[in-house]
Amino acid sequence: MHTLLLVAVFVLLAIGLAAAYVYGRFGRHLQGGPSHALPPKHDETEIDRLAAPLLAAHPGKNGVALIDDNVDAFAARVITARRAGRSLDLQYYYWKNDLTGKLLTREIIAAADRGVRVRLLLDDINAGLHDRMCLSLDAHDNIEVRLFNPSRARNDRLRRGLEIMLRPLSATRRMHNKAWIADGHVAISGGRNIGDAYFDADEQANFRDLDVWMTGPVVSEAAEMFDRYWNSAVVLPIGALRTPRRHYLPQLRYRLERQAHAAEAKRYLEEVEKDMASGDLYTANNELCWTDAVRLVCDPPEKAHLQKRQNWIMRELLPVLEAAQRDIRVISPYFIPGRQGVTRIEEMIARRVNVSILTNSLAATDVAAVHGAYANYRKQLLRAGVVLFELKAIHAPGERRRISLFGSRGASLHTKAFTVDGETAFVGSMNFDPRSASLNTEMGMLFTHPDLVEGVNAVFAEETLDINSFRLQLSGNRIEWIDREEGTARKLRREPEAGFVRRVTAGVIRILPIESQL
Repeated sequence: MHTLLLVAVFVLLAIGLAAAYVYGRFGRHLQGGPSHALPPKHDETEIDRLAAPLLAAHPGKNGVALIDDNVDAFAARVITARRAGRSLDLQYYYWKNDLTGKLLTREIIAAADRGVRVRLLLDDINAGLHDRMCLSLDAHDNIEVRLFNPSRARNDRLRRGLEIMLRPLSATRRMHNKAWIADGHVAISGGRNIGDAYFDADEQANFRDLDVWMTGPVVSEAAEMFDRYWNSAVVLPIGALRTPRRHYLPQLRYRLERQAHAAEAKRYLEEVEKDMASGDLYTANNELCWTDAVRLVCDPPEKAHLQKRQNWIMRELLPVLEAAQRDIRVISPYFIPGRQGVTRIEEMIARRVNVSILTNSLAATDVAAVHGAYANYRKQLLRAGVVLFELKAIHAPGERRRISLFGSRGASLHTKAFTVDGETAFVGSMNFDPRSASLNTEMGMLFTHPDLVEGVNAVFAEETLDINSFRLQLSGNRIEWIDREEGTARKLRREPEAGFVRRVTAGVIRILPIESQL
C-alpha cells in the first residue's frame, strides 16, 4: 500500500511538471509581438488640446481628483474615449457584458473607427468561456485584446477544470489591476471594474467605490506599467488562443446599437452629453487638485509566475502605514489581517496610534469565505483597541441576495483605501487580505495632497455613520453591533441582518485551512 501511494504521488507530480512545461512552451510560442504606449503630444487630439493649457499653468504637477459618484465614474470613461484621438490602453480584472459594459464597449469601437489604437488587457478568470466579445473586438483593425494568465481551454468547461487541476498554483494568480489611459494624458484608476454594479445600473447591487482621475506626469507611470503587463510572458493575445471570427464584429455592433437606444441607457448617455457640453477635460463633481506628491505603486506581472510569493506592493505601503504617529483609517471590503498583521496593528496601538477599519458586514458581503476568515480576528482586533466598523447591507425590501464562496456579486463596499495621520492616502485595487498581498497583482495611487487626503477621510466618515455602518464592541467575550435605525440606537448580539444559511456558511469557512487562498 505504501509503495502504491508513492507511485501515485510520483505519477501526479510527473503529470503536473509535464503540464507546467507544456504550458510554458505553448505560452512562449503564442506570445504577441511587443508594443508600447504612444507618447502624449501638444495639439494632435482633442485631449492634447484640452490638457496643454492646464499642464502649462501647473508645470511639473499632476491634476488629480477623486471620483466617488458611480455615474460620474461612468461618464469620465466615456468622455475620455470620445475625446481620444490617438490611443486607449485599458486594463481590467473583468469587463461585464451588461448595460454599462456594452455602452463602454460601443465607445471604444467608435474610437477605433476614428483611428484610435485600442489595447484591451483583461484577466482571463472572468473573460474565459465568454470569448465572443473579445474575439469580436479583436477583429477590428485598430483593437487588440490580450488576456492575463489565460487558460488554453477556451470553450470546454471540463478541459478548463482539468487544466486548473494540473496547475493549481499558477492558475490562482490573477491580475486585479484597473487602469483606463487615454492619449497618454488622462488616466483613471481605482477600485472599479467595468460593469453595472460599479455604475449604479444594477438593481441587485450597490457598490460603493472610489477612482482617481489624473493628468500630468503620473500618467506616464501608468502607461509604463501597462506596457510592462502588455508585453509580459504571462499575457497572450486572444487571437492566438482562438481563431478570430471577423463576422462577429458586425453582429456585436448591431447588439451594442440596440442597447444604446434602450430606455435604460438614456440616463447614462444624457449624463455624458451634459458633461461633454462643458468643454472641460475633467468633468466630474469633485475638485481637481494640482500636486507633485502623487505616485503609482504596483506589483509587477512577474508576481503571477511560478515563483515564491513576494509582496511587492506591500513593501511600498507597509512603511507608510508603520510610520503613522496619530491615526490610520482603512477601508477594505475584504479584510483578513493574518497573525502578522494583527501583531503590527497591536504595536501601532501600543504607540498610541488610533486604528479604525471599515469593512463589509456578513449581510453586505457576498464572499462568505473572506468574511468567515476575517471573523476569526475580530475579537483580537477589538481587544487591541481597533475601532471596527462593518457596512450595512443596502438592498431593496424583500430582496434575497445571492452569496458565493469566491465570487464578487452584490457586495456593498468595494472601495480600497487608507489614510495616515490625515497627511497621506492610498486609493487602489488592493484589499487587505492574503490574495491581494500574495496571489493577485495590484496597483494604486499614493498621495499627500491635503485636499485629496481629506476627500478619502470624508468617504470614511460618511460610510461609518451609524445609519450606514455597525460599530463593533466587546461585551465580555461577546461581540455587539451598535447602530441607529429610524433615529433609535440599537445594540445587536448576533451577525445583523444575516440569515441562518449565511451565518452557517461563514462559520464553516472559519474553521477551514484556506486563509492563504482568500
